[in-house]
Amino acid sequence: MCAPISELEQEELLEKLEVFKIKGRDKHGRKILRIIAKFFPARLISIEVLKKYLEERVFPKLGKRKFAVLYVHTGVQRSENLPGISGLRSIYDAIPANVKENLEAFYFIHPGLQARLFLATVGRFLFNAGLYGKLKYISRVDYLWENMRRNEVEIPEFVFDHDEDLEYRPMMDYGLESDHARVYGGAPTMDSPVTTYSMRCIS
Repeated sequence: MCAPISELEQEELLEKLEVFKIKGRDKHGRKILRIIAKFFPARLISIEVLKKYLEERVFPKLGKRKFAVLYVHTGVQRSENLPGISGLRSIYDAIPANVKENLEAFYFIHPGLQARLFLATVGRFLFNAGLYGKLKYISRVDYLWENMRRNEVEIPEFVFDHDEDLEYRPMMDYGLESDHARVYGGAPTMDSPVTTYSMRCIS
């Protein structure tokens, strides 16, 4: 069990790990909000702090214009990186109406079978039909470039590593084979800087 940290430390940790980063535009000219789920330390961050962080540090930067979310699910462990069903619902309910309306596309990299089943069943009850209709599954990074400009977004190196694994072990896409053979490294902590994960910006 991790020792609790203050709200300020939690906010600083989210900032340090760059779980949420607004940078670049897609091919439709929309701002990109990149979310690296593997960087999110769910055991350390409370739902209330996360909602406050989004309200004060993320949503204002999106402005009033249309935007797209690039959600990277690669390497996620449910107990380490996800806030739980009730947490997801609470976060979704706290998103301002104008932000929901301005979200035009939600690109979901490396969803896997479990995530697809969750979103097709529980997800339909958690989120409204409008959001679900904006969801676009991206099974390989190469397919992302149909919608994103290569030099506009940074992708962690472990995402490309996972792509390589899928080429040789395609059944991983369907949850029929584990990816434990490759070690991506543990979830970031207060003492592990973002640079633990190398980034690749494609040009």
